[in-house]
Formats: sequence, C-alpha cells, structure tokens
Amino acid sequence: MEEGTSKSPGYTPVTDPAYCQKWDPREDCDVRQILDRVADKWSLLVIALLDVRSLRFTELKREIDGISQRMLTVTLRQLERDGLVRRTVYPVVPPRVDYELTPLGATLHDTIEALVNWTEEHRQEIAAARDEYDRRAAAEAELVDA
Repeated sequence: MEEGTSKSPGYTPVTDPAYCQKWDPREDCDVRQILDRVADKWSLLVIALLDVRSLRFTELKREIDGISQRMLTVTLRQLERDGLVRRTVYPVVPPRVDYELTPLGATLHDTIEALVNWTEEHRQEIAAARDEYDRRAAAEAELVDA
C-alpha cells in the first residue's frame, strides 16, 4: 500500500477532487482549500474589518498589525477570487481602490464571529491549560536533564 494511504475499513479512495466530504484530508480537495484560505489569520482579520465598512488598501494595512504589503495584496486577491471580497477601482487621480465584503463574505463573517465569541468565552480555560502544560513540560525537561 502506498505511503500515506489509509488502511481503515471506512476509507474509500476517491480520485475526483470535486468530490470532497466534510473533513476530507486530501490536499486537492476544494473544501480543504477553501478552509485553508478562509481560516488563515490574515483572511480572518480582513473579513472582520470589512464587515464594518468598505476600506481602502492603506486603511486595511494600517489596521492589521504585522501584515506586509505583499501579504495583504495576496490575501485580498485570494478573497476576491473566492467571491468573498469585492474590489472597486475608481477612475480618479490618484487611483482609488475600495474593498468590501460580498454578500457571500458577509455570511462567512457570521461564522467567524461565532468562533471569536467561543474563543472569548474559553480563553481563561485555554490559558490555564497552557500554564499546566508548560509546568508539566518543564518538569519533564528537568527529569531528562537530571
């Protein structure tokens, strides 16, 4: 059996990338590719900011701490390609370009908001779990070094 091939009885290999099911791990699966795109940190921030109002490129760049001009350009192009963001160019000097969520992008914002709400509700539990993990890891490291 080829390396990486699942041996589980419920696994049925499918060669058509258009046929993807929920949690499909194949790299060429459309569902996985879309999730990879919309779940990356820059896309989440762009979608959240554009839910409030349309913004120009420089406004987005200023609002998103740590994003490079190139990464913002790539992110906006990918979101536009996926139909989540609309880019409007105005024929003025200097050129003006606005970005806004499409109706499809607005529906995604609702989902992102639910994820953010979950994170806010559970951040103390997660912080406590991280602290406990770090204590255990430090104790184990001390045993190995001893």
